[in-house]
Amino acid sequence: MWTDVVELHEFYRSHLGQVARRLIQERIRRLWPNVSNMSVLGLGYATPYLRPFLDEAGRVTSLAPAQQGVMPWPCDDPSLVTLADETELPFADLSVDRLLIIHAAEYSEQLRVMMREAWRVLSSNGRMLIVAPNRRGIWARIESTPIGFGHPYSSSQLKRMLRDSLFTPVQTEHALYMPPTQRRFILHSASAVEHIGDRFFHAISGVVMVEATKQIYAATPAIKSMQNRRLINFPGRGGALNS
Repeated sequence: MWTDVVELHEFYRSHLGQVARRLIQERIRRLWPNVSNMSVLGLGYATPYLRPFLDEAGRVTSLAPAQQGVMPWPCDDPSLVTLADETELPFADLSVDRLLIIHAAEYSEQLRVMMREAWRVLSSNGRMLIVAPNRRGIWARIESTPIGFGHPYSSSQLKRMLRDSLFTPVQTEHALYMPPTQRRFILHSASAVEHIGDRFFHAISGVVMVEATKQIYAATPAIKSMQNRRLINFPGRGGALNS
């Protein structure tokens, strides 16, 4: 069952959520240091992690799954969020250079179909980054945050799922080694805990992050007809925007 967008929004407004966002964002930027002129798509509740790309990427869009709900983003500019079924992404083939999936893989009841759609829209030299709760970490065992809900993964399980979906895992990162608490002294020491955990304790991180490329030599996965979809076109890409 999907966590409601209001709960996710409230979590990221809290002190703990702000620290979690910063720590995960640092790992994302480590993997994607430059997205200049690229098309960046977030799938799930990705908006807390997309803002740093707004002034750099050629196009930034967030897709909120229908069962999760949507909130306008960014709040001070025209909205860049669209609401759709995660199994029918309204984007043209090969139209996305960087695809961030977060707060989605652990909730979707049709994960394989969602991954087929991710494969379809990702460009041949694009990169996908999937972030999911680590089943061995304490965050997945405590239901005080959205990370404590849904289906958690070990890094090996996440990689196996990606290979089964015609992706090739290329890099793995971990984040969130501090416990999910609002205690200030723990939040203030989060960076130091993260540094120690990154060196010695990957197995107990709060989230596991796997970057992957698509297997372009594999057969194109079977997908539903695009005839009735509302396509969103990225600049310089194929496809059209239909109402």
